[in-house]
Amino acid sequence: MDQDWYRKLISGRSSGWTAKFLCSLLRAASGIYSIIIWARNLAYDKKFLKINISGVPVICVGNITVGGTGKTPLVIWVCKLLAKKDIRYAILTRGYKTKKGKLSDEPAILAKNCPQAKVVVNPNRTMGAEKAISKLAATALVLDDGFQHRGLARDIDIVTIDAMCPFGYDKILPAGLLREPAKNLKRADAVVITRSNQCNQDQMHSLEKKISTFNPDMIITKAMHSPICAKLIGGNQISLEELKDKNIFAFCGIGNPDAFLNTIIELGGNLVCSQIYNDHHHYTNDDIADIYEKAKYLEADLVLSTQKDWTKTTLLASTNPDIPFAYLQIELKFVDGEEKITQLIENTLAGKI
Repeated sequence: MDQDWYRKLISGRSSGWTAKFLCSLLRAASGIYSIIIWARNLAYDKKFLKINISGVPVICVGNITVGGTGKTPLVIWVCKLLAKKDIRYAILTRGYKTKKGKLSDEPAILAKNCPQAKVVVNPNRTMGAEKAISKLAATALVLDDGFQHRGLARDIDIVTIDAMCPFGYDKILPAGLLREPAKNLKRADAVVITRSNQCNQDQMHSLEKKISTFNPDMIITKAMHSPICAKLIGGNQISLEELKDKNIFAFCGIGNPDAFLNTIIELGGNLVCSQIYNDHHHYTNDDIADIYEKAKYLEADLVLSTQKDWTKTTLLASTNPDIPFAYLQIELKFVDGEEKITQLIENTLAGKI
């Protein structure tokens, strides 16, 4: 299914009888899925389903919607905080679409940006936790994308919410992007509103007010995705100032492609064209050849992707030396509340490690 077409459909931007019919089918499927989610959460709440305790502090980073919410940059931020404290930690990740013996895009990014971490890829997070503790001697665990994975007990639940589409069009999958009802944020200890710089003050105030209704004691912080530079094959860098003079052909296969493209425009780059693929797209030689053919025709100075796409295309792109290939390096930067979430983590770790 084409990701852009699907978003237009569930957001109401598609019109006509076909769109109405498809939306009615999606709402029916959403009703069934909602019942399953409700029953599953109730089973955990009533302890009909077992919640396994690892014996070490577990910090969970997750979200309530599918698509890019800035979860991976937050995991990296948490890991860097643990590394500063010389804590031996491991990252537990499902490794979506990971092939045996290989790291998929997100685990590879985590491994590259968190060199002190042991990255354990296993859809069964409890088994992953056991391996991290018994075989890798981890004394703390970071649970990546684990808010809905309730089989492993956690000490802190941190949820990322994208300011641009916070509640997935207010509908449960597949009629919307919500993995579970927004009211389930009551389980969270903290929320990080990402891309907060792309909303005005009134919008942010309204969003914070709505989030706080789910859990008045929850810590609410604001962050943005801050560009650092563009990194080329071989490790060389292009400064943000230099990007302003470049004709850029951009491509990506992420949950929120508009955020990436808007960032390039905000930086002053001349976006001559873009190619959007579905999230977690597996690139082929033909894909890369098509990208370079279009970029060359449009006289682009640079082909630019996200780091997530870079990890899957570097070797393929290195065979096309005519136009430089780079990724835009991004890091999470807190706009407000960093000290609160830092204190929450430090208080949790105190006396447990």
